[in-house]
Amino acid sequence: MEDILISAGNIISDWVLLPMLTAAALWFTLRFRGVQFTMIGDMCRQLTARSNHKGISSFQAFAVSIASRVGTGNLAGVATAIIIGGPGAVFWMWVMALLGAASAFVESTLAQLYKVPDGNGGFRGGPAYYILHGLKSRPWAILFAVLISITFGLAYNSVQSNTIAEAFNSSWNIPVWLTASVISLLAGWVIWGGLKSIARFSQWVVPVMAAAYIIVALLVVVMNIERVPDVLKLIVENAFGIDEAIGGTLGGAMAMGIRRGLFSNEAGEGSAPNVAATAHVSHPVKQGLVQALGVFTDTLLICTATAFLILLSGVHTDAAVGGISLTQQALDAEFRLIPGAGAWFVSVAILFFAFTSIVANYYYGETNIRFISSSHIWVTVYRIVVTAFVLAGGLSSLGVVWSLADITMSLMAICNLCAIVPLGRYALRCLDDYRSQKRQGADPQYHRSVNKDISADTPCWPE
Repeated sequence: MEDILISAGNIISDWVLLPMLTAAALWFTLRFRGVQFTMIGDMCRQLTARSNHKGISSFQAFAVSIASRVGTGNLAGVATAIIIGGPGAVFWMWVMALLGAASAFVESTLAQLYKVPDGNGGFRGGPAYYILHGLKSRPWAILFAVLISITFGLAYNSVQSNTIAEAFNSSWNIPVWLTASVISLLAGWVIWGGLKSIARFSQWVVPVMAAAYIIVALLVVVMNIERVPDVLKLIVENAFGIDEAIGGTLGGAMAMGIRRGLFSNEAGEGSAPNVAATAHVSHPVKQGLVQALGVFTDTLLICTATAFLILLSGVHTDAAVGGISLTQQALDAEFRLIPGAGAWFVSVAILFFAFTSIVANYYYGETNIRFISSSHIWVTVYRIVVTAFVLAGGLSSLGVVWSLADITMSLMAICNLCAIVPLGRYALRCLDDYRSQKRQGADPQYHRSVNKDISADTPCWPE
């Protein structure tokens, strides 16, 4: 079973998804004139902009999406990529983040553009909605809704709980069934509180834990500052080295870097747009910029922190260790004066990172279950199934949960990429309008006249 899943995941992701993902990221980067590089200042300003609306703020939507992004992929996924693809995989994670941020901008701008009222004074949206209203295909929209509900609520959450259980078992010998049971109960308690509960939880927990993790990583870098140039050289050489090309590991480094980078930052995958659509902003581009910043935060900061921890410690040469255990060993090697301190810190970090991912992942599934059916019964059933998969994931093998996640993620991302490429022209019009208003010194306000041909499909925006 595990071998079949791994083979299927490799074929779909390496031969279909990765070429599509790379091509789309390059196209959007060129077509949108490097929006992810030229508008970094605007990204930061929009993130901290105050909102007087009682609904979901731009920052809260950002926090929920970061809660989903920052998790197992940042700590265990990076370790797995380095073990399988070598240090060069880190370089390709960077490349994918820099280019993929353009895809993240487009999909989140489209989500804002095509959002719909949720009946409670807020909004709902995402790929299923812009596929339905933009491409006029309900079967395609339902297919995406089913795939994301399975990918995030079930497959990804299995990975998260599996990693927490492994980390706690490694640090304190706590049985995996016990950890999985407790996490399952806690997740059920939070997700039954709805989006506002998830947003409030995420906006406090995620920034604190991310800051603590980055500070520890910076401390390790400072302690080994003389070796940093060697680590950078190792990453670049392994990404382009002749020996790697001859040995066949160059392709492996690229594939693993891009695959684990996508799992971590989710750019172009179709997940972040679901929460991006809920924010109250005056222009779709504002949230598109904020979500693009999330890709940089995830990969260029937190994933890089993990990579440097592992490569500076030298433990990556031990092929017998992988996943979260490798990250724990790396930090333990740096803090030898306090035996076990590194593993304990990683265990606590992954608990918060992965748990916030679980509750944010659930929301992605719920909003798409509501798209498929308005009956609250299906939401209740979904909550029960998600809770069960959190428990099952903690008890499953690492290979099975990662392979299942790779397969469902690849299918979902392919479905989303095929939608945002033809719909990208509407996001480009929004960006041109935003830039035009900024040049005039105005705070950009979107009106449906910018995209007259789809005016009827964007009812949440003023005439």
